[in-house]
Amino acid sequence: MDERLLSRAVDVNFRNLALGHDVFEADGATFVRNLALPGIYDANFVFGIRVSRLHDIEQLLARAAREYAHATRLTFRLDPFTPPAFEACLALEGYERDEALVMLLDGPLRRATRRVDIRPIEDETAWRAYVELKCMDWLEQAPRHNHDPEHTTTALGLASSNRLKCPPVRYVLAYEDGRAIGHCNAWEGPDGVGQVEDLFAHPSYRRSGIATALIHECVALARRGGAGPVVIVADPADTPKQAYAALGWQPIAICRQYGKKVTSYPTGCVPEAPSLIRPE
Repeated sequence: MDERLLSRAVDVNFRNLALGHDVFEADGATFVRNLALPGIYDANFVFGIRVSRLHDIEQLLARAAREYAHATRLTFRLDPFTPPAFEACLALEGYERDEALVMLLDGPLRRATRRVDIRPIEDETAWRAYVELKCMDWLEQAPRHNHDPEHTTTALGLASSNRLKCPPVRYVLAYEDGRAIGHCNAWEGPDGVGQVEDLFAHPSYRRSGIATALIHECVALARRGGAGPVVIVADPADTPKQAYAALGWQPIAICRQYGKKVTSYPTGCVPEAPSLIRPE
């Protein structure tokens, strides 16, 4: 694959997550921060990391410790262009690792879809329906990631974080007999590569074409907004990746997320750069 297209494809997901939050460049990376959402990793993370020298890595880690003193976790999102030395340092320091499979649709969707009542989220009633579905999604996803499914504060925070993206991200809901039963979002992206994300269908309506219809709608929305290729991100350990592949998405990259619980510092204290060189 062309390296520029690969770079745009992996970048669009990070840029999507960053929408609605404070974003700034510092110490060889891009910081995303939201002081109002300290427990939401998608609102507080570092990406676009390009430092490789040990001194620069130490400076970046120290800067992250200061910038995310409000958060519950330090989160670094790595792409295929992240220097291996940085990832090795995170592994040395005991950061926990997760992976994301980036897939690209560079043509039409392969499968037709049945007619489904799909409407854009445009008012508070629709947003409340989205929040209810998001909480249902959390009940399923939390145990897989060692989170407490009863801790709905996280689900509400994720819903709030996602709403901050709109616009430019556009959300839609699928309905059956007037009841919201699924959601998805679309974004045309910043550089001609779009994304569809946050797909969920009510368990009672799965295998009935709801998810496929939502994907069709959101790919069309992204492309009407100016996107050509469209990205979707999947959990490599979960089954939806096969459904995406059947629709025409091709796997192009693995991105990695490293996380570690934040250490609290006394007010006014600024941590020094940690030494990654161990004594003999």
